[in-house]
Amino acid sequence: MSFPWANEYKPSHPFMQWMDSRLPLPRFVYNAVGAGYPVPRNINYWWNFGFLALICLGLQIVTGIVLAMHYAANAGIAFDSVEHIMRDVNWGWLMRYAHGNGASAFFVVIYIHIFRGFYFGSYKPPREMVWLLGVAIFLLMMATAFMGYVLPWGQMSFWGAKVITGLFGAIPLVGEPIQQWLLGGFAPDNAALNRFFSLHYLLPFVIVAVVVLHIWALHIPGSTNPTGVEVKTESDTLPFFPYFIAKDGWAALAFLMIYCAVVFFAPNMLGHPDNYIPANSMSTPALIVPEWYFWPFYAILRSFTFDFFFIPAKLMGVLAMFGSILVWFFLPWLDKSPVRSGNYRPLFRKFFWFGLIPSVLLLGYCGGSHAAEPYLMLSQIGSFYYFAHFLIILPIISSIERPDPLPFSITESVLGHDGNAALGAAA
Repeated sequence: MSFPWANEYKPSHPFMQWMDSRLPLPRFVYNAVGAGYPVPRNINYWWNFGFLALICLGLQIVTGIVLAMHYAANAGIAFDSVEHIMRDVNWGWLMRYAHGNGASAFFVVIYIHIFRGFYFGSYKPPREMVWLLGVAIFLLMMATAFMGYVLPWGQMSFWGAKVITGLFGAIPLVGEPIQQWLLGGFAPDNAALNRFFSLHYLLPFVIVAVVVLHIWALHIPGSTNPTGVEVKTESDTLPFFPYFIAKDGWAALAFLMIYCAVVFFAPNMLGHPDNYIPANSMSTPALIVPEWYFWPFYAILRSFTFDFFFIPAKLMGVLAMFGSILVWFFLPWLDKSPVRSGNYRPLFRKFFWFGLIPSVLLLGYCGGSHAAEPYLMLSQIGSFYYFAHFLIILPIISSIERPDPLPFSITESVLGHDGNAALGAAA
């Protein structure tokens, strides 16, 4: 974000001057998260979730490295090694509960971050690349979380791996070879467990690399804000440090209190009891479901119950499940409205709060339920509306909608309609 009024990094100490001339790391940090990075002054707590996602990523990497020191990626002893971590390793129970619930916390934060982007138009020009990299991060998170869920090698881990990898078998011609390549055989076993463990350990560092690109892309146009109005004058911004560091710190404290309360007092609240039973290929669980954060996509997968001409229902479900995320890549071009913020788009706001949000919640509820009526019918209704919202409703309302008047500037939205506020720095 290059504004002429942004503070410049000017080291005074001789050592820092020497460092800046040879390895300008302090300058990079100063410009990225310090006083050298101006931020719209009106951003609210909905903008804290990007920082909270960074905290979750750090927690997952640290706890994951500790757990990897004691985990055995062998189908014969994987379950026992997890029990060893829980019972015999000093603070092992804490590391495992922190890691398991950290994944859920990560997805809670990311889902709020994504839907904030939907509502406030964070995908609109000139921030398309920020959005596209964010969707890529979400896909990497899903792959990492799925592979991590397999590692305890309990009943739900084993059968979850069998069902999800079995989806690739629905792809014509190349599906079965891909499935066998993923598993290293014809069914989940030792080879699959080793592959998943290796990738589960590697992918978080790939996520870190894409997060760096995501933040880099964000710093070029700068952050969005609740009005969607671009920065015009110096009075529209405040330096990231100390103002927004303090705001992020307050949100981080509140988040960590909730996170610790779950880890210490309800660590198994979001888990599945069948995963405390060793994997048994001869005993199928009554209800095979993934972790809760996959439920909406799982409901979309199961909503296709009959073949459509020459296309099998299973293949349509797989394509719809992946398409439900891939459609996000096209949002910058599907939504043609010149107004970013949903606060100034009355028609968009109604469809968002009373259409998209209820449909996603409905899909989440159905995804965690049995594949029977009325859940299948409700899944079909929710899936239909979900795709219709992005592919039909959003393009139409962006063309016919009459937005509310926008404030003259970010400063005016904070201080009210005032001559001095409108003139900004000129006042």
